[in-house]
Amino acid sequence: MAEHTNGNTPDLTPTVIADHVDIVYRVNGTGAGRGSATAALNRILRRKKAEKAAGVRTVHAVRDVSFVAYKGEAIGLIGTNGSGKSTLLKAVAGLLPVENGRIYTGGQPSLLGVNAALMNDLTGERNVHLGGLAMGMSREQVKERYQEIVDFSGINEKGDFITLPMRTYSSGMAARLRFSIAAAKDHDVLLIDEALATGDRKFQKRSEERIRELRKEAGTVFLVSHSNKSIRDTCDRVLWLERGELRMDGPTEDVMKEYEAFTGDAKPKPKPKPKAAAKPAEPTVAQPS
Repeated sequence: MAEHTNGNTPDLTPTVIADHVDIVYRVNGTGAGRGSATAALNRILRRKKAEKAAGVRTVHAVRDVSFVAYKGEAIGLIGTNGSGKSTLLKAVAGLLPVENGRIYTGGQPSLLGVNAALMNDLTGERNVHLGGLAMGMSREQVKERYQEIVDFSGINEKGDFITLPMRTYSSGMAARLRFSIAAAKDHDVLLIDEALATGDRKFQKRSEERIRELRKEAGTVFLVSHSNKSIRDTCDRVLWLERGELRMDGPTEDVMKEYEAFTGDAKPKPKPKPKAAAKPAEPTVAQPS
């Protein structure tokens, strides 16, 4: 594991500390589906209490991960599917317990988006108010920033969609509205999971600019994304998780080069074009005097 180094570290304020974190999922009932229901019942009756516990499968989603995040950083979380990125993000937000180790946070982490507060049968307008309140804004703040949120999301560019129920939105429209609500508030720690993958390049650029503003104004931004370009455009540091382990932590370009070599996404350098052979000089014919 490469250590993250920053020449200004002594002057920076830590916002998130992960100290040897393990996160384990337990899946019930695995291995109990063989044979008939009667045979299964007989097996259950014969087993001892300890043997029953063997039917619970444990999945080690995150293994011994340690890092320190500082105020003003934008940190990308990368890794192949199932590497533990989203799981780690949820644990930092306090939504998942850790099996071993500790996670310390300065301020309140906010996980994008506000899915629990957004209701499909309510209009986008109503959901902006509910989502803003869920993110910790006052009613006055939501009212002041309402139009800014709608304009930022861009969902009204092709019609008055904000007055329609959320169930009529595409997944991309809903994701853009969630990001816009979350981005309207300043955060101590903002955790973003694949939000920039939605929408067109125009919306992605607005989102990246807003992330840079959030870093300047207050806290730390974590971004999970499968878009290498978004990571490069937005983050100055990257944590690479693979099979739940922190494989590398360092400056964006250093980590991305290693990751792309690992996944085979590295672009081969163009071969230099061969120089054209010099044409032989044409013989000169002496003119008669």
